[in-house]
Amino acid sequence: MGAIAGTTTGGRGLAGWARDPVGCVGPVHAPALPPDAGGAGLPGRILIVSDAWAPQVNGVVRSYENIARVLCGQGRVVKVIGPADFVTLPLPGYPGIPLALAPRRRLAAMIEAFAPHAVHVAVEGPLGWAARRHCLRRGRPFSTAFHTNFPAYAALRAPRPLGGAVARGAAAVARRFHAPARLTHVATPSVEAQLRDWGFAGRFARLSHGVDCGLFHPGARRPRGDVPVLLHVGRIAPEKNIEAFLALSESETGPVRKVVVGDGPQLPALRQRYRDVSFRGLLTGAALAQAYRSADVFVFPSRTDTFGLVLIEALASGLPIAAHDVPGPRDIVTDPCLGALDADLGRAIRRALAAPGSPRARHAHVRDRYSWDAVAATFLAHCAEVRG
Repeated sequence: MGAIAGTTTGGRGLAGWARDPVGCVGPVHAPALPPDAGGAGLPGRILIVSDAWAPQVNGVVRSYENIARVLCGQGRVVKVIGPADFVTLPLPGYPGIPLALAPRRRLAAMIEAFAPHAVHVAVEGPLGWAARRHCLRRGRPFSTAFHTNFPAYAALRAPRPLGGAVARGAAAVARRFHAPARLTHVATPSVEAQLRDWGFAGRFARLSHGVDCGLFHPGARRPRGDVPVLLHVGRIAPEKNIEAFLALSESETGPVRKVVVGDGPQLPALRQRYRDVSFRGLLTGAALAQAYRSADVFVFPSRTDTFGLVLIEALASGLPIAAHDVPGPRDIVTDPCLGALDADLGRAIRRALAAPGSPRARHAHVRDRYSWDAVAATFLAHCAEVRG
């Protein structure tokens, strides 16, 4: 077995950190793997630099955790450098998201101490920019990923008259960040098309997300005659557009019960404002899977997510999806049995409640298309293209 190395040196010094993987998956006897461990031309030592990492809970973290788990099971060593390795400051408005403060020198030393065969820069944050700079200075190739629609997020947080200009500026910064990468991961064709429209000229490589179909699967249906349950799972933050769901009236959705799972900066205010909504807080593992199984429709009001891992978790659990017709949902909800997309979210919900097909059919659709083993194999093949 390989090892997932966590993000703290624990006082061992950089040399000890590089030699001694922590957070191991199974026993680790020889972390210094040869470059071709497990297959000709495939890297054995992979470094992921990510401003989003545990203890944060989000789709980016869960995706890389699962990719690393699969690769370590093949005998590779995957190390993740995250904010916990550095002095941090909270992201303004998001106290649960730490940003590394002045990480350049320490990050460079950590990269060289580990001597990876491949480097992947996951997020356009302080660590991402520092890793990009170091790789360019050393002539080390690297890959990047476009997980978060920062131009759209920036526009949402800007004063309304300035939204367009702010989005264009953020897109220019994102283009600069990704331009020198040997390849940039995108989750869907719609996201790639959007980036092309914004003037991105680099090479894109498709990397989807996976789901654990052993954990997320259909359960017993609600008794006939009960009020349908509408579920949303995600970070409770302005860019998720959750109030577009919570504010819908019964005349727009029909009689329903709304349930929200997740945590975030908006949670206290929304709990006070929407007393008729059941806010369950952060759930993981079996408790999260049970929350999906207890619902009838999954509502996804975001207009800015590049994929939405929760969408395929919901489908694996047998739920049809109600969402806006935007990149992300557009690439996943490709058949009426999977749900409904509409500019009017209330209408999408009504259509999803009447979606044809069965929970078992939705589960089978996801099981056949979204495997973590396949995602990890694709990630590894891309890493082989950026070997240093």
